[in-house]
Amino acid sequence: MATPEAAARRNIDAALQSAGWLVQDFAEMNVTAGLGVAIREFPLERGHGTADYALYVAGKLAGVVEAKKEGTPLSGIEVQSEKYARGVPRLFPAHVTPLPFLYESTGVETQFTNRLDPEPRSRRLFHFHKPETLAEWLDPEQNPPPLLPLQNGKPAPRSLLPSTLRLRLRQMPDLDPKGLWPAQLKAVRNLEASLYAGKPRALIQMATGSGKTFTAVSSIYRLIKFGGAKRVLFLVDRANLGRQTLKEFQQYVTPDDGRKFHELYNVQHLTSNKLDPVAKVCIATIQRVYSMLSGQELKDDDEELSAFTRLTDLSTQPLPVPYSPSIPVEFFDFLWTDEAHRSIYNLWRQVLEYFDASLIGLTATPSKQTLGFFHQNLVMEYGHEAAVADSVNVPFDVYRIRTRITEGGSKVEAGLYVDKRDRESRAVRWQKLDDDLTYSAKQLDRDVVAVDQIRTVIRTFKDRLFTEIFPGRKEVPKTLIFAKDDSHADDIVRVLREEFGKGNDFCEKITYRSGTARIVTKKQGPGDSEVEEVTYKTTGIKPEDLLSSFRNSYHPRIAVTVDMVATGTDIKPLEIVMFMRTVKSRNFFEQMKGRGVRVISASDLQSVTPDAPAKTHFILVDCVGMCESDFVDTRPLEKNPAVAFEKLLQVVAAGGTDRDVISSLAGRLARMNQRLGKPEKERLTRLAHGKSLEELVGGLVEALDPDRHVEAARVANKLLTGEEPTAAQISRAAEAALRTAVAPLAGNPNLRNELAFIKRTFEQTLDTVSVDTVLGAGFDAAATERARGLVQSFEQYIEEHKDEITAIQVLYSQPFAKRLTFKDIKALAEDIKAPPRTWTTEALWAAYETLDKAKVRGAGGKRLLTDIVSLVRFALHKDRQLVPFTDQVEERFQNWIAQQENRGRKFSDEQRQWLALIKDHVAASFMIEKDDFENVPFN
Repeated sequence: MATPEAAARRNIDAALQSAGWLVQDFAEMNVTAGLGVAIREFPLERGHGTADYALYVAGKLAGVVEAKKEGTPLSGIEVQSEKYARGVPRLFPAHVTPLPFLYESTGVETQFTNRLDPEPRSRRLFHFHKPETLAEWLDPEQNPPPLLPLQNGKPAPRSLLPSTLRLRLRQMPDLDPKGLWPAQLKAVRNLEASLYAGKPRALIQMATGSGKTFTAVSSIYRLIKFGGAKRVLFLVDRANLGRQTLKEFQQYVTPDDGRKFHELYNVQHLTSNKLDPVAKVCIATIQRVYSMLSGQELKDDDEELSAFTRLTDLSTQPLPVPYSPSIPVEFFDFLWTDEAHRSIYNLWRQVLEYFDASLIGLTATPSKQTLGFFHQNLVMEYGHEAAVADSVNVPFDVYRIRTRITEGGSKVEAGLYVDKRDRESRAVRWQKLDDDLTYSAKQLDRDVVAVDQIRTVIRTFKDRLFTEIFPGRKEVPKTLIFAKDDSHADDIVRVLREEFGKGNDFCEKITYRSGTARIVTKKQGPGDSEVEEVTYKTTGIKPEDLLSSFRNSYHPRIAVTVDMVATGTDIKPLEIVMFMRTVKSRNFFEQMKGRGVRVISASDLQSVTPDAPAKTHFILVDCVGMCESDFVDTRPLEKNPAVAFEKLLQVVAAGGTDRDVISSLAGRLARMNQRLGKPEKERLTRLAHGKSLEELVGGLVEALDPDRHVEAARVANKLLTGEEPTAAQISRAAEAALRTAVAPLAGNPNLRNELAFIKRTFEQTLDTVSVDTVLGAGFDAAATERARGLVQSFEQYIEEHKDEITAIQVLYSQPFAKRLTFKDIKALAEDIKAPPRTWTTEALWAAYETLDKAKVRGAGGKRLLTDIVSLVRFALHKDRQLVPFTDQVEERFQNWIAQQENRGRKFSDEQRQWLALIKDHVAASFMIEKDDFENVPFN
């Protein structure tokens, strides 16, 4: 039997050989046999011992490998490698002395130190570097020596050696701030400071819509141009985000050169397993990278799914990653992860840690797992509140809709009829209830669909939309509704169309099951007009295809989704995000909520929502108490019961014995057993060769019992009473028990298919009897407090500036000390809009309306500059109601006309037109002067 040391040497030999090294014994060495030769048991100068492996590159010594038996901690072994590096025999050729490249390895764990770095520090490697890489690092033409000051009139020793990536990162030129927002500028600088300090991982947290990808591209450009990065890998969560990222690189104009990024450096979006050898940036999903390393082909559809829905996420064990000589560990110098779900940092972790690269994360919503993975090195923290203050995001208010059935479920008495709907075909039949049907809020839209509950929520939303949520509007703002599943989304779409009295184009479902996409593109029409071109797509549909018309066209006004639009999707005109489903994860909730924060220009918003004055905020309509929920930091396995059940069966069929998967499967089967009738149970028993579903569940539960694992280990290893089995023995016993328990399912595809069919065809009960009632509808307390704070700040501002700003001074005095001019009003409007206040008349008007709706008219309408007069007078309590200035002028005008007519004065049609023009001018400009009659429309 081989000793642990010999076993380690075998593993190290194999690892070196797979990386392209020729492994030889010292007595038979031939250093010219190849570019890289590893010589075993290499004797060094006296006092320096014998190196386990000496590494020759192009015929000269370049490094050493210190071998240790498996399990030996490698920290502290660096001193031994350093001793070898300094012991090069006097007549033996070496590229650099002491030798620069030092490895320590057990054959399972390997670490590496590059002594050419400014502060050499060992780092863990997944695998040995290829000899071609070390040859490149030693080549002064590819890595020009650094320019350093002379020492005593002579070149500094380090200036005679090739530079390294980490050395170049310490010599980066100052960052050109052109084109960068302050937060982006700070993020790039902080990241470069972290890289200067040699930190291997860094996390950048920037709010949704604050330009994370642009920040990344700006940084990557500098890392390539000034840092000399050979290649950068940019990981995205799914393929459509990869396409968005590619556009960001293609549109990026370099600040110093003026050319586009892709005109200087090749950028590849990996849609196959073939790498472009000259690409400087590769954009890919993590599953694409895994498929390339493992040699497995990947279906295109697998890249369109988020990390939330992939089969591999059902396992709690990281995926095994083999070494790939065609994509060695040093292939990428930097690895960026953009808004990747936190499962990337555990289940896919080995894929990230495969590469000998600095890891940089981008996220809007960091979780504890994410922070932990990046060693708590949060180099930039720029949240939603800061982004709102910088006008990079818009703020939001919460509008809560509460109903009786939403919160407490309902009861349908025996003897009444309900509908039964097949989940698969959606065919409906009637059934008379033999017993009372009582269901809870958690069963809503899963087991029971309360038709009036959906209708009550939607009707309340419709009734309050133009009076409270966006008062004064006539067009339904672009609205995104999150549903529980595809079936729930269908129900919501149908009710929305009915309640709003609109056609199919008004509201659409956008989910992974959507079969046809209406693609809208805007083109130049006759003259300067813009026209829409509509095409349809039925095959190869991507998420951005389904979102095209919602984003770019007037229709649809409302989109209903499950989670397709939850992350990384840019829909700037969105003004309402509505939750009709709950989520447990704060991270996921924040990402869903983040769809509404995007800033958009008034003209772009009005191109799809004509009566929207501007996007000053968005409304989160909470129909399920999301904003009052207790969130957890881990995502539950049962994200989607209908889909997840089939995935669990797939894992078992593939030989999986993950305990969490089996535990979840046992729970699902137990719940299914309670709902089955006698015929279904008998059919399943026949398919399971006489074993009932109850017995199958019992076997799974017993196999998960840790006490049974210990006892089984005792029996299997014939241990004496009181003798405890080892951890390895218990693990083997547990594995055997789990395999035995799942065998009736794993080896019986007919049984699995029948279980999946039953799950899909379980009928939903449609409760058409229960009548729902609204328990409450209105903005939440936080929105009211924000409105109160804004009003108080505005009124304090007026008090503090009453003697400084002319418009306030004139309006404050009674009677007026001087005439108020339009110039004075404009100056006041510009002052309140300037930082740090950044107030608008729309926001102030809405705040007063939130606090006292009865005293405010015209909220939500388009504000004119002269409305600031109404706001100031109302804030000074000189007017009892807050009324748009145009309305006041109109009322006074009509009263004046009536007074003149009562006195017998009549106006011709032409005179009335002139008087109306004068009235409109006063409404818009506060006053009219003689010179105004020389201008349009009077001239």
